[in-house]
Amino acid sequence: MSAPAGGGRPRRVAMVTVHTSPLDQPGTGDAGGMNVYVLETARQLARQGTAVDLFTRTTSAAQPDLVEVEPGVVVRHVAAGPYEGLSKEDLPGQLCAFAAGMMRVAAHAPPGYYDLVHSHYWLSGQVGWLAADRWSVPLVHTMHTMARVKNLHLADGDRPEPLGREIGEAQVVEAADRLVANTGREAGELVDLYGADPARVAVVEPGVDLAVFAPGSQAEARARVGLPADAVLLLFVGRIQPLKGPDVLVRAAAELVRRRPDLRERAVVAVLGGASGTGVTTPMGLDALADRLGIGDLLRVVPPVDRPTLADWYRAADVVAVPSHSESFGLVAVEALACGTPVVAANVGGLPTAVGDGGLLVDGHDTSAWASALGRVVLDPGRRAGLSRRAVEHAQGFGWARTAGRLLEVYTEALARPKELSIHDAERLTGIPPAVIP
Repeated sequence: MSAPAGGGRPRRVAMVTVHTSPLDQPGTGDAGGMNVYVLETARQLARQGTAVDLFTRTTSAAQPDLVEVEPGVVVRHVAAGPYEGLSKEDLPGQLCAFAAGMMRVAAHAPPGYYDLVHSHYWLSGQVGWLAADRWSVPLVHTMHTMARVKNLHLADGDRPEPLGREIGEAQVVEAADRLVANTGREAGELVDLYGADPARVAVVEPGVDLAVFAPGSQAEARARVGLPADAVLLLFVGRIQPLKGPDVLVRAAAELVRRRPDLRERAVVAVLGGASGTGVTTPMGLDALADRLGIGDLLRVVPPVDRPTLADWYRAADVVAVPSHSESFGLVAVEALACGTPVVAANVGGLPTAVGDGGLLVDGHDTSAWASALGRVVLDPGRRAGLSRRAVEHAQGFGWARTAGRLLEVYTEALARPKELSIHDAERLTGIPPAVIP
């Protein structure tokens, strides 16, 4: 299959997201910021003239083969292994079946149907590598998270990522025509930890839906989510797993209440999300932790909610905590800022870029340091008001249309100047010595 005649923008992109569907509710299972990223960029690409087919694994017999999200965006469910009961760790064994499903779709399409493959996460990169090679089109890959980065910043009790993932990621880095990094820091990690060619790494910052996540009345938002008007709300949003550090907020909140007993009557510590990753096999026990620390009566664990309700939670909060141990970007931070809520975040990964001057960064995860940072926001109305104004201003630079426009530039560049695979690159990718490579 050939690329668009004379290069230019792709007419249709095959996006691959094997392990989690863009239609899944963020905050449940493995669904999170990547799901939002994939769906929102697909929508914006279609609105800018490039159609997108999203390939994801079938996880229920009730799922149709094809779902049209909007004109130009379809989700294609591919059967690969049992529909239910497979964890993300089980999926490497199903990549061949998934790739075969993609090939069957393309076999029924006209020649040259897909101009480019964009894979998300390393599992998808393995499939995207094969599809791009079979269709003779460029491969663009976005890591979202990287094993070598995560293993450098493990939370206590968390499992390191396996060597097989590291090897798989390194292969995709070698194979991709272009690598998309969320921030300059992530671009540096691709180069330093994976040996990526800097000329093939492009920085494309994620976005936020500024129509949904926007400032509003805190009092009205609190009424809608069932909180008292005078509450002091410390909020965590995200998957409940050690990597994301919700326990850091619980410990810091307990320390803040110990320092300021007058907060006890009004403080609410809300954790909004579902168990994920090692948090499923080994529950974090946030309720028991809060009880041991004497704030069991202040903790509320809330299951994932739809986006309008999530925006209300952000508006209702006095501060949003993002205490991740590793974070490629941090969409939660930008969503909160867009609603005018200051963020206190760990100084890791892409969070400095996401937070900007709309919040505070904390080095490390020391309870005392986090309690002090949260206190500086919620106990100083003047500081909080200033952060809130700057938060909204900062978030305005992160619209999804801007992200999609930058992706189109990367696609166009990949189509015009695809990566040339040398015989030595081929040896590293396949393990076959140059003498026997035709």
